[in-house]
Amino acid sequence: MKILTTGAGEALAPVDGLAPSASIPRVWRLPGVYAPQTDTGLLAAHVRREELRPGARSLDLCTGTGALALVAARHGARATAVDISRSAITTARLNALLHRCRIRVLRGDLDAAVPGERFDLVTVNPPYVPSEDPDVPARGARRAWDAGTDGRLLLDRVCARAPRLLTPSGVLLLVQSSLSGVDATLEALVRRGLEARVVDRRTESFGPVLSSRSDWLADQGLIPAGARTEELVVIRAWRP
Repeated sequence: MKILTTGAGEALAPVDGLAPSASIPRVWRLPGVYAPQTDTGLLAAHVRREELRPGARSLDLCTGTGALALVAARHGARATAVDISRSAITTARLNALLHRCRIRVLRGDLDAAVPGERFDLVTVNPPYVPSEDPDVPARGARRAWDAGTDGRLLLDRVCARAPRLLTPSGVLLLVQSSLSGVDATLEALVRRGLEARVVDRRTESFGPVLSSRSDWLADQGLIPAGARTEELVVIRAWRP
């Protein structure tokens, strides 16, 4: 298989074996960029279900490979993708080019990259994995999933910013783990004037990261002793 490289000579690896695979475009990624997985696929399926008016604007925060921005663009949106990681931005731009999709790709910390802008659809697959480290890693692969001891460092910030990102008829689609407080997310969105509900759930076996932390998760009361599954949850929020 041919391996693509960036101008800096970094190898880009293809991402395969996604579930549900039909919902996610084939993408390439630089090392350290989050590989689209089941959570990405669940969110992508709901992006396709949204009725977008002609010229609708979409925003994908924590874009990673840009897979969700690609789905929104193919669904007719004028897509913007944002990530704080330089590697992710490079990856997302390359995937937009490979798929011949016009996507605006910006580097920034959540909505700081799009000050004052509003969108008809906002998608977010943020870091949400509980970690012994209370802070978000400054660099490295863990930056794509670690989110503090309760998994909510990014989720709480997204909930706080969501209302000012949405047009009057705009929709937020967010995916997270049951380990990081689904009720807390719903309550935070409602407190900020949005309607919010769970629109999808899927039980998944622990991958390598959560498996390595299972004893710590049990000690924190986040899972029962011996549990090896989590529930992935898609939340939809909108203005009442």
